[in-house]
Amino acid sequence: MPPLKLITGSAHRTLAENIAEDIGQPLADVQVTAFPDGETFVKIDENIRGADVFIVQPTCPPTNHNIMELLIMVDAARRASAERITAVIPFFGYARQDRKDQPRVPITAKLVANLLTSAGVNRVLTMDLHAPQIQGFFDIPVDHLYAKSVLIGSLRERHPDTKNLTVVSPDVGGSKMARAYADALGTELAIVAKHRVNATNVEAMNVIGEVEGRDVLLVDDMTETAGTLMAAADILRKHGALRVYAGVSHAILGELAHQRIKDSAIEEIITTDSVPQAAGPKVQVVSIAPLLGEAIRRIHGGQSITTLFSV
Repeated sequence: MPPLKLITGSAHRTLAENIAEDIGQPLADVQVTAFPDGETFVKIDENIRGADVFIVQPTCPPTNHNIMELLIMVDAARRASAERITAVIPFFGYARQDRKDQPRVPITAKLVANLLTSAGVNRVLTMDLHAPQIQGFFDIPVDHLYAKSVLIGSLRERHPDTKNLTVVSPDVGGSKMARAYADALGTELAIVAKHRVNATNVEAMNVIGEVEGRDVLLVDDMTETAGTLMAAADILRKHGALRVYAGVSHAILGELAHQRIKDSAIEEIITTDSVPQAAGPKVQVVSIAPLLGEAIRRIHGGQSITTLFSV
């Protein structure tokens, strides 16, 4: 079996260190620096010839920089004669641009898939893609994990009594994901029908399901401005919901999102550390390092990762 080598870029070094600790494998000695003009420079300072290389790099903000850094690390590993290169991308940027929904627009998620493959990636390990069909954009294997198995454990600890809890999807498109959480927790399901005004503002319209007199858990794959969650929380409270919580796979929280969460009816957001931006008031972070570490161990050993999908 080839040796396992774990490499990280600058996107989320803390997560990579936690994964390394979980699998008992130190991070490879790699320089990732920048020239004065901003160009990225990568140098791998140890032998990886014939190695099974895993590169940890979520493509979160600054998205373009982190994608380019990942591509350069992949190229460096390929030219250093790595046996196999797996890109570990807990959060896959550009996933919302997965189709042509307007005239003369790109399908950027497909472009990123092409870039990764052309650079030399042999396999991708990711989690909770915004659009699951993106797996089909790759002509290489994609292992798609789900944060549900991690978040459910934390949710059960905080809310052991689920008899008065309803899981809510903040939009119709997320109903399948919300149903999976509702089934795992043994609760009812409701849906908020929404209308998006623009990229940062959402006007919620109505609630499908019963939430009056109940605690509710909003479930979403990602939030960036918290507009969807804020609008959903407001309309749920108007429909008689008691306490509003949220479970989010990827919380790419900026200043606007933090302010909205602080001022919103949401009592707590439970999320993962898939990106370094997942922190702040009312935000509880659960680590996915053990999940990714176990997936890396199994991929390296040629074992199935199917059981990692169960709750």
